[in-house]
Amino acid sequence: MPFSFELTEEQRDLRDWVHGFAAGVVRPAAAEWDEREETPWPVIQEAAKIGLYGFESLADLFGDPSGLSLQIANEELFWGDAGIGMALFGTSLAVAGIFSAGTPDQLAEWVPQCFGDEDDPKVAAFCVSEPEAGSDVSAMRTRATYDAARDEWTLSGQKAWITNGGIANVHVVVASVDPALGSRGQAAFIVPPGTRGLEGARKIKKLGLRASHTADVFLDDVRVPGHCLLGGKERLDARLARVREGGGKGRGQAAMATFEVSRPTVGAQALGIARAAYEYALDYAGSRVAFGRPIIENQSIAFALADLRTEIEAVRLLIWQAAWMARNDKRFDAGQGSMSKLRAGELAVAATEKAVQVLGGAGYSREHPVERMYRDAKIYTIFEGTSEIQRLVIARAISGRQIR
Repeated sequence: MPFSFELTEEQRDLRDWVHGFAAGVVRPAAAEWDEREETPWPVIQEAAKIGLYGFESLADLFGDPSGLSLQIANEELFWGDAGIGMALFGTSLAVAGIFSAGTPDQLAEWVPQCFGDEDDPKVAAFCVSEPEAGSDVSAMRTRATYDAARDEWTLSGQKAWITNGGIANVHVVVASVDPALGSRGQAAFIVPPGTRGLEGARKIKKLGLRASHTADVFLDDVRVPGHCLLGGKERLDARLARVREGGGKGRGQAAMATFEVSRPTVGAQALGIARAAYEYALDYAGSRVAFGRPIIENQSIAFALADLRTEIEAVRLLIWQAAWMARNDKRFDAGQGSMSKLRAGELAVAATEKAVQVLGGAGYSREHPVERMYRDAKIYTIFEGTSEIQRLVIARAISGRQIR
């Protein structure tokens, strides 16, 4: 089988299409929505109208057998702006949760409702993190109890730092059904639109990604029908039985399966931010004159930009490798998904910081976008598993030991 790094014609067309939207629609709106700290519904609707936001477009991205299309789209969109990018792609994490745990019928029923349509676009939320359970999903306190007589589940608890929390049409909630089993006793549930008892009580004011809505979510005796358990009761009972008998997997099922799929995509988002900062700093260094010559003619500036370009190219290949592995059911035997997210997140922080430094005082002002990029980048070493957690996953994978 021939080996090639060349993108297909479809992948190149996708890259150019998303890049055009990012350059023509997202970037001109970025500063306004960052300042307003509100969900950019007009941009979401524009994306829906051209087919970039919706069930069919995401299915096409997921359907690429190479696994690269989703990463290409995320890199280009987040090159445009990370806050608006997250407002558009935040829904995909909930969709990934449904995809990883749900049945085909559940995918068909709930995924379209995550997006709405071009006349009335919607967003969705994936609710895992809690005040005392972020990276440590085994500490989750949200409970799900089953009423067999009613074929009904009751969810109670609090979720924290939830993208689209409270404003989502569909909430995917991970809860413990058997606390004695820790993370292995958890399951994921759909909370349909308009369900009583779910409230997004506190919108969080953030350092970056300000165009993306983040809130705490409270679940006060939220009752959902039995068919809202992703995967179904029979599959859940069988899995819990295996765990109790000592044959279950030693990790959280509902949350971790979603994170493993999403980490290369999160890495692609961070890569888009890093590339945008590098390109802006490169252009600025070529035009900014100090001591009679463009500052890029100074080795300290040129070498820093050379290092950034090298890292960008290397990290992209790491992301693409992990994405291909995930799409083709290859085991992350060395934590490749975590590797891609770790390196991309830390590159985004380093690249945006260097871009601010290259611009000097101008980079510290809001007259240039690198200030916003710098704020947006930091979350990529924190959410979806901190850098420390990624290193832990990698260390456990390569050593075969339960490193703590």
